[in-house]
Amino acid sequence: MLVRFCAAAFVSILTISAAQAQVRAPSRLPDPRTEFVRQCAPRMLGRWEHPEEVCGCLHDHAAAAVEDRDLREALLRGISETGVPTIETDWVPASKQSEIGPTFTKIAKPTLQCMFDPAKQ
Repeated sequence: MLVRFCAAAFVSILTISAAQAQVRAPSRLPDPRTEFVRQCAPRMLGRWEHPEEVCGCLHDHAAAAVEDRDLREALLRGISETGVPTIETDWVPASKQSEIGPTFTKIAKPTLQCMFDPAKQ
């Protein structure tokens, strides 16, 4: 009898624990900027005194200056993977590959400001 009672209590506790686990709020996904800085900062270590500031600044300028989604995503991917603004031609559709050069021209000055004087941004 005692064994049945203990088994029933154990099953009840497991059921209650499972129900509480289902009630918990789902964890929120990080925002794109935070995730970008998390991926970018390790590439900047040793290059810059404040890698998180440099990465955040680069993200903000790329997001603001590059209107085209494909080019912006390719640029952010290049920065997060290499630590410098980079766009591989296979990262953008063939129809937009001619826009890679003008995209770099558009972000050149802000990029230099981010890398060499992020505090003034």
